[in-house]
Amino acid sequence: MLLRGGALAAAMLIPAVAAQGEWAEIARAVGLADERVEPVAMPFETAGLSFPGSAFYYLEDAPRLAGDLSELRAAEGSYETLEFTESHGAEATARAFRSAGSGLDKARALQCLSMAVYYEAASESYTGQQAVAQVVLNRVAHPAFPSSVCGVVFQGSERKTGCQFSFTCDGSMARHPSRQAWARAQSVGLAALAGEVQTTVGLATHYHTNYVNPYWAASLDYIGRIGAHRFYVWKGRAGQAGAFSTSYLGGEPVAAPSARRGADTTVSPVTTLAVPTPNSALGMTKAPDKPVGGAPASPAAQPQDNLPKAGDVKAEYQRSGRWISEPGKKAE
Repeated sequence: MLLRGGALAAAMLIPAVAAQGEWAEIARAVGLADERVEPVAMPFETAGLSFPGSAFYYLEDAPRLAGDLSELRAAEGSYETLEFTESHGAEATARAFRSAGSGLDKARALQCLSMAVYYEAASESYTGQQAVAQVVLNRVAHPAFPSSVCGVVFQGSERKTGCQFSFTCDGSMARHPSRQAWARAQSVGLAALAGEVQTTVGLATHYHTNYVNPYWAASLDYIGRIGAHRFYVWKGRAGQAGAFSTSYLGGEPVAAPSARRGADTTVSPVTTLAVPTPNSALGMTKAPDKPVGGAPASPAAQPQDNLPKAGDVKAEYQRSGRWISEPGKKAE
């Protein structure tokens, strides 16, 4: 009996020791091996005077958190990214955007940049959304692209395929954005237009999602990945800071897709914008004017049916339902 009891105790001890060793290895791996805290009785505790559940009546003055949340916030979006300035030098960082033009130009630029951030990166981290906004502004500064924010965002939207940003020609704009996500996209766009530079992507002018492999990717220099997007820059001199020589002058077009070319008269769902616009000049929110003069519109054709009309009621039944003024007298 004693032998059986000793064997049972040994069998219980071995897993316990192994488990302690495993936790020690994990603690050393995450840097917690040297942070053991010995239990110390609180000043108001007296041995033998406590009772079951008494611990619930006391709270340590300075609770020790498992980690510093401020460090986690500072590191948000930095995972799986490559700082462009570390490999190419600080001179490769994009210049701060300098706003110009009228108040309408500024409003349209903000609208278009917010739309690009929302429809391209609504589910990305704040850093990922900043990177998309930076690519748009980098294109504005490069002679190979239009010199306005809305021109860059809606470039190629007059075609069914070949638009630079897919949301401008695939019907995505018919989806009404959520208020909170739209406000966040606007804040990212506003910061970028105010001069904030996203240095992680440097002078990137192209990006694509992880689940596609476009033909042009091999012709560009890969910078790095942020979230679900991979960012690229032109090879050679075209991707150097000196090539981004276009000065922004305003002249923003309407924040809407361009008219379809040629015989393409297909009505696109993006013609009715679901994006909230603060000004009617920014989008197509005003109904078209009615034509002046001309023949009045003809009335719509009435549907044909075989139901009896009101005149089909027989004469003896036309006064049915009315109050009889003189009971017993035949109704006239």
